[in-house]
Amino acid sequence: MKKPTAGGAVSTVVSLGTEALGAAVSAARRAGEAIRSGASHAGETEPRWHVMTVCASAEEVAPGGKLPEPLARLGDAIDTRLRPASGERGTELACRLHDKEDAGPPGTAEPVTADATVQELRTALRQAKALVETGEILLPDRPSTNRPTVTGRPLDKLIEKAQGEGRL
Repeated sequence: MKKPTAGGAVSTVVSLGTEALGAAVSAARRAGEAIRSGASHAGETEPRWHVMTVCASAEEVAPGGKLPEPLARLGDAIDTRLRPASGERGTELACRLHDKEDAGPPGTAEPVTADATVQELRTALRQAKALVETGEILLPDRPSTNRPTVTGRPLDKLIEKAQGEGRL
């Protein structure tokens, strides 16, 4: 008679681990494809709202209905709405792009690509929050801690890119 070995249990665990890894890779691929295709949540094609909580009243965020300068630059290319933040913690400032593909910054005759406009919107929203809360637009790369050298240039580009999406 053969003695039972632990080899059968180990191969079962390895097999289950391989299946779980395959499922995770498949889910990650689907998520990546959804992001690259520009679809927002659950296959929506409508532009999504980008929302920030600003530690100020609605009147301080948009005095007299006039948006802060970074958002005002985008003009008619965006929709905005203000509402009180939960727990009386300031104001929610929400912005989204218009559905029109040809909406670009005011005063330009040529359309802006959707990716570039989303980057501009996110950057303008961050800058507007900083402007309302501190009175100035805070830049993470000024004063610079690196010297303008050949090896410092890649760092400058990474910092510049991070301002749009907030990540590298």
